[in-house]
Amino acid sequence: MRIRQLAAGERPPMDLLLLADPSEVIVKEYLLRGQCYVAVKEEKVIGEYVLLPTSPETVELVNVAVSEEYQGHGVGKKLVNHAVQQARVSGYRTIEVGTGNSSVNQLALYQKCGFRMTGIDRDFFIRHYPEEIYENGIQVRDMVRLSQDL
Repeated sequence: MRIRQLAAGERPPMDLLLLADPSEVIVKEYLLRGQCYVAVKEEKVIGEYVLLPTSPETVELVNVAVSEEYQGHGVGKKLVNHAVQQARVSGYRTIEVGTGNSSVNQLALYQKCGFRMTGIDRDFFIRHYPEEIYENGIQVRDMVRLSQDL
């Protein structure tokens, strides 16, 4: 498996992007401002992440997804660690990430990769998504914010 930045003009893997964020409108908006990286195995895109600059010294990891057949094989951890390294070599001082209150596996993954919880944006998913989202049998309401100093 190799991880590379999406080439200019290359179609983003919308099926994967929408696994992590169900709003195509929101995904397309941050793709315009961020950089998309893809994990490729045997010429097939199996995962992706997007880095979105939020200030001169801070970048946000806004979308991480792995195709279902490769979940649970360490691909997500490799993607998150690659994102941290990319942010570091790009000169950022902080990398941030936000995930749903019900995203138990993602919260564990980010903390294993060195992120620390910094806050909760209450009702974020209620305000920004027109339809209710459920994960692990729990309504996704709040965004848990995490960050890591680089």
